[in-house]
Amino acid sequence: MKKRNTSTRRSAQAMIALLGSMLSIAVGLLVGLALLTILNAPFALRGFGKILTTGVATTEKLAKTLYQAMPMMLCGLSVAFAFKTGLFNIGAAGQYTMGAFCALTAAIALQQPWYVALLCAIVGGAVMGAVPGICKALFNVNEVITSIMFNWITMYAVNLTINNMPVMLTNYWSKSSIKDRTAALADANPAAVLPKGGLDTLMNSNYINIGIFIAIIVAVLIWIVLQKTVLGYELKACGYNRHASQYAGINAKRNIVLSMVISGALAGLGGGLYYLSGTGQYTLVKSLLSMGFNGIPVALLASSNPIGVIFSALFISYIQVGGDALQPHFIKENIDIIISAIIYLSAFALLIKGWIAKAILRGSAANANIDLAVAGSGELSAGDPEEPAGATDGKNEEGRT
Repeated sequence: MKKRNTSTRRSAQAMIALLGSMLSIAVGLLVGLALLTILNAPFALRGFGKILTTGVATTEKLAKTLYQAMPMMLCGLSVAFAFKTGLFNIGAAGQYTMGAFCALTAAIALQQPWYVALLCAIVGGAVMGAVPGICKALFNVNEVITSIMFNWITMYAVNLTINNMPVMLTNYWSKSSIKDRTAALADANPAAVLPKGGLDTLMNSNYINIGIFIAIIVAVLIWIVLQKTVLGYELKACGYNRHASQYAGINAKRNIVLSMVISGALAGLGGGLYYLSGTGQYTLVKSLLSMGFNGIPVALLASSNPIGVIFSALFISYIQVGGDALQPHFIKENIDIIISAIIYLSAFALLIKGWIAKAILRGSAANANIDLAVAGSGELSAGDPEEPAGATDGKNEEGRT
């Protein structure tokens, strides 16, 4: 009976999460339509149609959607993984930047193939993730503060290092006078470009490569780790209630560091995949890369579910590709505002999910645990049979205090 109740509770949580995400998307799209109407009423409906259809209008546009979704998926996984373990990794931008730097350094300066460069990207992101994790675990410093600080530290350190490595710059490999960006991989090391596997011919686009499949496989692996392994259970238990986890014999400090290391590695891999595609070059600018921050709405829209992150990243990338088609009827700044409004309002899934839970589950003692789980992390509820008795006792004790 307990097992059946747990299964029913989890099914209800999944249904509420899906409904919350769909309603959030609808709200975001309606606000986007309102902004289109305010800014250019005669073109509003046509522009809205372009947002909804451009991403699949041609194979080239679909390829670009997949290309942009690839790093967004990894950054979303980075933020979602930290969320699942009770941490807020707002440092994905810095970890993404370090991953890109390590991948490009391995590819251009060290002339390594793409798979070695990707491993370097993972290590670089993991190291940057470890720093906030260590500060949190050993000194109880809020990970939001340290990760924000290291976003800027990483950006300036990477720019300074690249600027002092002539072999990394475009003008070293070609007659170009451009000195503010890294060399094109096609010139510096073609072996470092991610294989396209015939997808470029199939979709008639140079954007597409095997990176999208790597991102999807990683998302599935992260879901398996979180849902089907002891490590995943310990990480989630530690995030759900650190003191109860310690009472149950879980090493909370180790798990906090490990969670941030994995989260950073995911963001670093995203940076490696994007810049090893051979279509983009890292530019030395004094602003943080937006891709790392895009992981936040991706994770929120997916309710931090690794499988949901796949679809939320595809949706946000799809909307961005559609927004590019609004020119020349809308200027670039207005397009950015419209698309940002759609994306960030769509990420209100967690809030709307809580409202839905309160609306349809209120007043039933049998559903009390569902309501509690939906409002919280949704992973470990008080009645789960697989939860250690010690963890439950610890939570009850903390609740009394």
